[in-house]
Amino acid sequence: MTESVTALCPPIVLGVEEERLRRKQRASAAFRLFAQMGFDHGVTGHVTVRDPQFPELFWVNPFGVHFGLIKPNQLLLVDHKGTIVQGSGEVNVPAYVIHAAIHEARPEVVAAVHTHSTYGKVWSTTGRMLDPITQDACAFFRNHSVFQRYTGIIDSVSEAQLLSESLGENKAAILSNHGLITVGETVDSAAWWFIAMERCCQVQVLSESCGTPLRIPDAEALKARSVVGTEAAGWRNFQPIFNFISRQAPDLFD
Repeated sequence: MTESVTALCPPIVLGVEEERLRRKQRASAAFRLFAQMGFDHGVTGHVTVRDPQFPELFWVNPFGVHFGLIKPNQLLLVDHKGTIVQGSGEVNVPAYVIHAAIHEARPEVVAAVHTHSTYGKVWSTTGRMLDPITQDACAFFRNHSVFQRYTGIIDSVSEAQLLSESLGENKAAILSNHGLITVGETVDSAAWWFIAMERCCQVQVLSESCGTPLRIPDAEALKARSVVGTEAAGWRNFQPIFNFISRQAPDLFD
């Protein structure tokens, strides 16, 4: 079973245009899913994906467009200064500031996700890491961080760089009094890690309301992470919900 999960990888895409469209479609699908899951909050929240031809540029959702309406042709191609290279609309300042810092520091990261989901916000007020109290939570064991600073909206390069440094080489970070951010080598894995982390936050909040959760021993948590916390596992888990939203929202492929 472990070998089959590890061997499952994203399909090889040969052409740049094909890969660009694929990434934009996956990002748009993630927005549609997030809308259904209630991860949207007014004009906040963003998903970015690196362009396959111009890796110093990334695609981002336009400011003020509801997650449930976003299509691939609405995404904006921007540089690390927030200048729109392709597309029409406005860019959310924190979106390009935060994501530019991460994409610049982590060349292997293709996509990054940040929204103000409910349980992510709730857990972020504790300033604590998630504990390995379930098999699913083991995906994040020793692979996420807490950004302890909160000085208001992150709209400066220096603040975004501090956040990126806090994220380090991890797949996720909890932003104190703010929410969650996840990254991945595919849009699929980055989106799945966000969904999974939000659910882990919910489980820990509910578990602690009942008492003291039983913690999985470190060695067993690391063993579980080697199965459920890999890039391949992140990509794999996104596929069923991508297929689901693809049937519900065929306009994603217009």
